Amino acid sequence: MPGNELEDRVRASLEELDRAGLRRHLRAPAGVDLCSNDYLGLANHPLLKQRMAEAVCRDGVGSTGSRLLRGQRDGFSQIERRFAKFKGAERSLYFSSGYLANLAVLTTFPQPGDVIFSDQLNHASLIDGVRLSHARRVIFRHNDAGELARLLTEAGGAGEKFVVVESLFSMQGDRAPLADYARLCRETGAALIVDEAHAVGIYGERGQGLGEDVFVSINTAGKALGVSGAFVAGPEWAIEFLIQRARPFIFSTAPPPAIVAALEASLDVIEAEPERRARLLELAGYLRTGLRLAGDSQIIPVILGSNDRAVSVAEKLQHDGFDVRAIRPPTVPEGSARLRVSLNFNLSETILDRFVDCLCKASS
Repeated sequence: MPGNELEDRVRASLEELDRAGLRRHLRAPAGVDLCSNDYLGLANHPLLKQRMAEAVCRDGVGSTGSRLLRGQRDGFSQIERRFAKFKGAERSLYFSSGYLANLAVLTTFPQPGDVIFSDQLNHASLIDGVRLSHARRVIFRHNDAGELARLLTEAGGAGEKFVVVESLFSMQGDRAPLADYARLCRETGAALIVDEAHAVGIYGERGQGLGEDVFVSINTAGKALGVSGAFVAGPEWAIEFLIQRARPFIFSTAPPPAIVAALEASLDVIEAEPERRARLLELAGYLRTGLRLAGDSQIIPVILGSNDRAVSVAEKLQHDGFDVRAIRPPTVPEGSARLRVSLNFNLSETILDRFVDCLCKASS
């Protein structure tokens, strides 16, 4: 057992979190969902549940090994082919989480001597992947194509260059200027890596996301798709290289085989019911108008500033029957604690009107 010094150090750190208003608490869902990423309401869709339950009875609950050992199933290859077609990519590879997919991409392709250009507000999984890559990292201002252009030019011909961004940022709810980035990457020979976690399933003509003309995209299946895991989509040679070299893929137990049935059903619903996507964005516009906030996405940050104020307002809204959570540093920059309001297909204008009224009272 560790000595008292370790316990003392840990307890001191926990006390510091308390003083800073940064101690988190696990809290089960309760009230109207305004904080999950189940944007299209598919996590409890009857078809997904039925298909997955049938698959569990047929295929069992565990894969029993990594996919390069006994964990491979024909179903994984089938859903990867279907998702690649959905994205308009040559091939895709399924991972058990978006975090692992981001780590895999960023620790496999960039090498020592390369340079990674990363948006300053990228998700923690992208940041961690960049840190573990052994490539030199350069941070550029959020959504600033001009600064990125200058930095790419200054980098010259040193190694391979990678630009890493989210297409729709998870805490800001704003879009990256992907067309500008794609042009810059073509001009400088850089590879554009785009995390589509909060865009896939919602944006694009078929719900395929926002990224075009990219090297690879990472597409989370646990948000709008309503299931779990993530697909990396890109050229055939890149996906084959991930299978051969990506440690998060090689050394992870494969997901439960039954997950494939739920993913198939999710894509069936997204393709057959485009009205879900349209309705979600209609609700986003309605709430943004009520809150007098610009933008158009389903992620709406309500900036409150201090940690204590964000926690207080969230608790009042929870008491009023709304499931919203306070988002604080290090998830967001210091002084920008907020409510991250995320909308879903199952809401209504009546519910949103009541939320606006309660939010105004709670924050006054």
